[in-house]
Amino acid sequence: MQQKLSDWLAGKGKGARAGSFSEVAKFGEAVVLAVKGGVADSVLELAGGENLARKIVIDATNPIADEPPENGVLRFFTDLNESLMEKLQKARREVRFVKAFSCVGNALRVNPSFPGGRLTMFIAGNDEKAKNEVTSILTQFGWETEDMGGAEGARAIEPLCMLWCIPGLRKNEWSPPSSS
Repeated sequence: MQQKLSDWLAGKGKGARAGSFSEVAKFGEAVVLAVKGGVADSVLELAGGENLARKIVIDATNPIADEPPENGVLRFFTDLNESLMEKLQKARREVRFVKAFSCVGNALRVNPSFPGGRLTMFIAGNDEKAKNEVTSILTQFGWETEDMGGAEGARAIEPLCMLWCIPGLRKNEWSPPSSS
């Protein structure tokens, strides 16, 4: 893993810096939480509450369970009455969480190319200013944005990853269909 990071920093990541979770959280004006959902709480602990206080955390996690999918349908360790983001927000009220990016694969998060033009990225979070800033980032990245309200809106956003993953898991189709 360290070699992959070194190779990336020497190539495409030229000029970028790497650091521990704590160092990155302290340095960044906003950070993206893009880890396996089951370790999200631990990663935030390693980042340090004091380093994340009042900062935007773009939450790209999903509560995917360790159990295998059933017929291509992912299993979650949460239920429809509380999202992973809500749990993270309740434990860290000083962090400005915004759910985004969790419903598409990482290769499509910046400058996505889909048949028929731009698609909509759904967001949710309790802090209106944070959502406005994330909307600005999403616009720069080539997305239209639709605000699903407070952190409770993540209950509807997180399961969208299931729809993204079914064709990939069942037929190994991870790209959007091409236009005819």
